[in-house]
Amino acid sequence: MAPDLDMGTAVETVRGLVYGPSGKQLDVYRPAGVSGPAPTVLLWHGIGPDERDVLEPLARASAALGALVLVPDWRSDAPDGGRAHLLESVAFLRKEAGGLGGNEASCVLAGWSAGAGAALGVALRPESAADWRPRALVGVAGRYDLPARTTGTPPLDDLTAGREPGVAVHLVHGAHDTVVDARYSRGLAGTLRAAGRTVTLQEPDTDHAGVIMTAYDPAADRCVPTTAGHALRAGQLTAEALARAAAAGPSRM
Repeated sequence: MAPDLDMGTAVETVRGLVYGPSGKQLDVYRPAGVSGPAPTVLLWHGIGPDERDVLEPLARASAALGALVLVPDWRSDAPDGGRAHLLESVAFLRKEAGGLGGNEASCVLAGWSAGAGAALGVALRPESAADWRPRALVGVAGRYDLPARTTGTPPLDDLTAGREPGVAVHLVHGAHDTVVDARYSRGLAGTLRAAGRTVTLQEPDTDHAGVIMTAYDPAADRCVPTTAGHALRAGQLTAEALARAAAAGPSRM
């Protein structure tokens, strides 16, 4: 049975924590007044460099449902494609989650767009993150046929070669996404199901930006918060997927 979620929890924010040797920063969104460690989500943004703010609406909505959410900056234009930044954020999570009110043992790894493939790469190749795997994996509007920023190999190739994610995989992809077609998530879901793996796929009635409660602003060349109904509904669904995955029992396979 899926865990019940508290839809009205106030959210506290800690901004600008330096999370590793690179000097990159992350923001923390946590449910206020929660006793004991909160289920935890490490949430990676997409290919735009240092865009942790883009994920604030989704992170805040997830925290309101009871999850502690860490959102780090990373740079896809770094010489290594952002690998060091992403893996530094994993190391920070493992060391510091407890002190921030979270629980490393219950951590869900999640990503949007390019962050989704990077997250799945870690689950498939835990040696990339010092032999760590998350409790569950949530991929939002991602492609999985391209080299993951964390591992350098396409997740679909790793699956074909016999590697296992080892945890349940939950996918959310806007049905009207024209940036990354939903067929990429459908293809991954089909591959996982054919191998007998646990996977869910939800396709809300929105686009690439709407699935995280945003809209693309051409003038700013980035996604910004929106009040459009389709985006609010889709983003809430994504937030619920994150919070439920984090609050659920162990999903290792």
